[in-house]
Amino acid sequence: MINQNKLLAKIAVFDSGLGSLSIIKEIQKNMKTDIVYFADQKNYPYGNKSQAQIASIIKKTINLLEKKFTPDIIVVASNTPSLMLNLQTGKIVDVKPPLKLAQKQSKSKKNCIEANFIARVFIEWLGSDFKEYPEEKIEQLPFRNQQLNLLEGLLAINDSKSTNPHSVEFSLSKLDSSKKTLLILGGLKKNISFRDIDLPQSVHKVYLFGQDRKKIAEEIAHEDIVIRECLDEIIDEIKNYFSSRNDLNQFIILFSPGCSSFDQYKNFEERGSAFNQLINQALRV
Repeated sequence: MINQNKLLAKIAVFDSGLGSLSIIKEIQKNMKTDIVYFADQKNYPYGNKSQAQIASIIKKTINLLEKKFTPDIIVVASNTPSLMLNLQTGKIVDVKPPLKLAQKQSKSKKNCIEANFIARVFIEWLGSDFKEYPEEKIEQLPFRNQQLNLLEGLLAINDSKSTNPHSVEFSLSKLDSSKKTLLILGGLKKNISFRDIDLPQSVHKVYLFGQDRKKIAEEIAHEDIVIRECLDEIIDEIKNYFSSRNDLNQFIILFSPGCSSFDQYKNFEERGSAFNQLINQALRV
């Protein structure tokens, strides 16, 4: 357990992309600390590597951060190693609990302040030294719960950044539960199981696509599942579903794949762009 009576002076946060920037913001809101941000561009992406490779990369990165910055806490903010490895120690936390940890820590008066936080944000590009990361890159993460306004009050959420069941559950928790959700999942799930995913009653239908669509169908519990090979087929199914309805404003389409994109796309950004294009062509005002 982390000593809550200690004023945290420095937290190191790292992953292989930009996903940890949202975690950094939450930490800064709740805790008095400096932030060291390490984006592992050399080993990007983690999602296509074996468990042994991931373990080696994480060990080397943690040792590097310890040597260069001597942080009080190291946050492994990448989904893949957090789910594949047992990383929790007294000093190291992963992406499953860090937001809860920040909230818990903020309850301590010694760790909670109402003034602005000063964060030092760093990134190591391949073959270069650490340098300050441009602030404009922190402002918005691509395809993290992006809202799209469609026909007759229909809302779509593009969460292509979602690469595991935990992030799917998080996105679902942010939706209006009074509306019916059409959930789109799929891709390359690696060795991650969907058996424990908690789908709320508001999930009306589940659409599955991608390489592991049939495996996911076997692991989730829902009475209305539609399975297709590609995302464009899923969007066609949704368009046809709405063609005979006049209550589109009572629905939300959540594109939160919960899987790696490498089976059909170069990365989650390409997958997110594909969803935007397809859904706008099918259901844009």
